[in-house]
Amino acid sequence: MVQTQEQQVRRRRVFYIPGYDPIHPRRYRELYRKEGAAQAAVSGYEIALKPKQAGGPYGWHVTSTQEGATVEADIEVLVWSDIVRDSMGHSIPETYLQLLRTAWAYIGTGALFRLMRLRKGPIIAALYPIFALLLQLGAALGLGAGAAFLALALLPPFSLAPLAGTVVALAIAGAVLRWFRAHDGKFFAYYLMHDYAFSARWMGANPPGLETRMTEFRGQIEQALAEDWDEVLVVGHSSGAHLAVSILADLLREDRPTGGPALAFLSLGQVVPMVSFLPHATRLRKDLRDLCQSDALSWVDVTAPGDGCAFALCDPVKVTGVAPENQRWPLVISATFTQTLSPARWKALRWRFFRLHFQYLCAFDRPRDYDYFRITAGPQTLATRFKDRPPSKSRIDRPVNRFTTVG
Repeated sequence: MVQTQEQQVRRRRVFYIPGYDPIHPRRYRELYRKEGAAQAAVSGYEIALKPKQAGGPYGWHVTSTQEGATVEADIEVLVWSDIVRDSMGHSIPETYLQLLRTAWAYIGTGALFRLMRLRKGPIIAALYPIFALLLQLGAALGLGAGAAFLALALLPPFSLAPLAGTVVALAIAGAVLRWFRAHDGKFFAYYLMHDYAFSARWMGANPPGLETRMTEFRGQIEQALAEDWDEVLVVGHSSGAHLAVSILADLLREDRPTGGPALAFLSLGQVVPMVSFLPHATRLRKDLRDLCQSDALSWVDVTAPGDGCAFALCDPVKVTGVAPENQRWPLVISATFTQTLSPARWKALRWRFFRLHFQYLCAFDRPRDYDYFRITAGPQTLATRFKDRPPSKSRIDRPVNRFTTVG
């Protein structure tokens, strides 16, 4: 194959930071393997996976031939799924307590009403678990009361009849609530409640355990920047995007030797405003303000209006209200699902909201300039690949946040 352009990257190190996900990181390896092969078949390049050669315990090695060049990439998943699992309510009453705390955090502070000015999709996603859990509670109590009424009607009158009716009602209501929780893989009410409650509990601040893990992540990225790579690429997906912002901001505040690998940041399906709009998110707001000015990295933010779980095309710095005059990043662009997916594929995925939130990591059957596998395993740096790409015209860049203090 004839090489069509200068190869900038022969060896790349990729750090992938997942969102709020309790599942084992091997799912991301299998997703990359499956979707990478599908994208390669569509786009006409080669990509293959094998066990990784560098880094910690969770990752894989990629060899890809694209655009006339062969690239080696080690991809590492920075794991915090154990923190996610520990944060989830371990009982049904605990989850309903999280519901009350979360509703107060967003409604009581006014953050929810500010967020409504941005995108409807993620607000509907945020309100869904509240209404779903309340509906489940109503159904449980209604069925419990109905069962108690029926039992009292069938049993002969006796002095403990009211107590027996109460026991029946509670037993039926508890069974119904347990059934809903056991089938949450279909409803996602508990999962989403835990997700939003994680940030709401701390009003936008990071819990100590997460801060410790983020420090570890920063050390891994810093070590890679001292090694023989052409590019170190950090990918933050969903909630992982705002973790990456803080990790990279901390990293770049330190003196970094010049002449090392190019540093790049790709944020995908970000939900930054859900955190940065809370009163105690002073650290994140400072990190957004500092990172957006840096000339030590490139930052591309990719979302899509078809993703109802993300703040699509919202400049996370500007809408948070912390953009300085010399803001450089991020470049906000759209993955345009309605154009990069064929009508048949879009029809099949359109109402699968959670699957669409992961589409950034998947194959497109009508790809344009966004291709996850070209970015992570292709011969161009992120900066070069998007150097002539203008930001999306429909991006939202007006400051909306009430809380703009930094710390």
